[in-house]
Amino acid sequence: MKTSSLKGILIPRCLRRGALLYFSLVMGNFKSFKREGVEQMKHMKMGLWVIFICLSLNTAWAAKPNILFLLSDDHSAPFLGAYGNEDVRTPNLDELASEGIRFDRMFATSPSCVPARVGLMTGRSPIAVRMGRFTSPLPADIVALPDLLRERGGYFVGVGGREYHLDGPPTSSAPEVGGILDQYNLRTFDDRMDYVQRARLGPSASLAAFLDVAPTGKPWFFWLNFDSPHHPWNQMGLLGMPDASKLTVPGYLPNFPGVREDLAKYIAEIEYLDVAIRDVLALLSQRGLSKNTVVVFMGDNGMAFPHGKGTLYDPGVNVPLLVRWPGVIFPGRVTKELVSGEDFAPTMLEIAGVNPPEEMTGVSFLKLLKGNPAFNGRRYVFSSRTTHGGDGNMSPNISTANFDLARAVRSANYKLIYNTTPHQPVAPPDSYLEPSWVEMKSAFAAGALQSKFVKAYFTKPRPTYELYKLDTDPNELTNLSGNPQYAQILLGLKKALTEKMVLDWDYLPTPLK
Repeated sequence: MKTSSLKGILIPRCLRRGALLYFSLVMGNFKSFKREGVEQMKHMKMGLWVIFICLSLNTAWAAKPNILFLLSDDHSAPFLGAYGNEDVRTPNLDELASEGIRFDRMFATSPSCVPARVGLMTGRSPIAVRMGRFTSPLPADIVALPDLLRERGGYFVGVGGREYHLDGPPTSSAPEVGGILDQYNLRTFDDRMDYVQRARLGPSASLAAFLDVAPTGKPWFFWLNFDSPHHPWNQMGLLGMPDASKLTVPGYLPNFPGVREDLAKYIAEIEYLDVAIRDVLALLSQRGLSKNTVVVFMGDNGMAFPHGKGTLYDPGVNVPLLVRWPGVIFPGRVTKELVSGEDFAPTMLEIAGVNPPEEMTGVSFLKLLKGNPAFNGRRYVFSSRTTHGGDGNMSPNISTANFDLARAVRSANYKLIYNTTPHQPVAPPDSYLEPSWVEMKSAFAAGALQSKFVKAYFTKPRPTYELYKLDTDPNELTNLSGNPQYAQILLGLKKALTEKMVLDWDYLPTPLK
């Protein structure tokens, strides 16, 4: 019997049997008790012990916190006010950060939605769990976070909001592929979750619908997906569209009007997201659940801009992570520890009182949340770029927007990107038709683009190895891989990446032959 059924079936039955054992002896046949006093006393003690154990189990379940996981879509750090970005007005997420802990160095396992979410749900690299293809469902033999929370933690588990991306494409959007998945029963989330929300409800309505069906007295985990700030950028918060002329353009993008226009639309989407977060947290409070709920806010991968989504540069994989846990996390903390998307599942399991399985390669950061100085963090984080999807015309001009096989390893101060398909020209996923990229291409064609951007975006072929020193080059524009001064740094990162690829059974050739 699965643990998820214990709270409703095993515990009441356990209590019932213990009570019957005890009260039948106390209120029953006293002659029999006198005749068999010693043996009856043993049974009475057994009954009391059964009641005690069952009540202890009930108490343990009640003590477990609920977990509300809020996942924004295509959201790069530092695009929140809490991260010091003065262009973005996000008072509700800023308040959440002030009530918990802010992670400055949280890195997705991939710069695309599907493999990034795979890392979060499995505690493993998307390569290791055979999820490099964008349209793949999560294989049935792969144990994931929701399975373990249900079976070992006694949690009621659900998912809602935007498409969660781990069951393959909807049959309606890709009928041939979807038909194959359905024919062979390859979709797995209905079996992994107690509650799968198919209807497209607003975020707070999604949470309300889940809470309405969640069993009383049982801990729950709800994964709530948001549309924003995913492209197309067509939403605005309460404060309207930001003034594009006053925005700070990141150093990895040229200061062009089209870039500013796209940034304004992107920021407006994040401010719209902030209002949705406000409503979700308000509902949690109205239901009296805030004090016993761990709230985790995270981006799945980076923004759909050049140097962002679909790339292994920091804007593609460095995402915001905020965690609030009343009474446990000291409010207002900030950490610069390296954290990977692989670390999410083991951490949530430990919060739920479940030991992560050995196959999970992620490192739990529960000790970090609790402020334990014994936390032993990561030396490296790893990310992989696989296929993204069918952006644009894939034939004959296949580009990085839809196909780019690359791997990366990052330490606190250095990053190595290993490109195995360097002949593919650069194009940003999703936003390749937006003003920022169109204007950059036009400037390049006219010879009006700065050399550093020409080198970053229009070099053919791209370098096989890219090495960046992040304290002096945070925009990752100066490749040091050919500099003898950094030969040992490059070798050390190649060794670390090779080890990861070998242990993940990666299908690509390793950087060290």
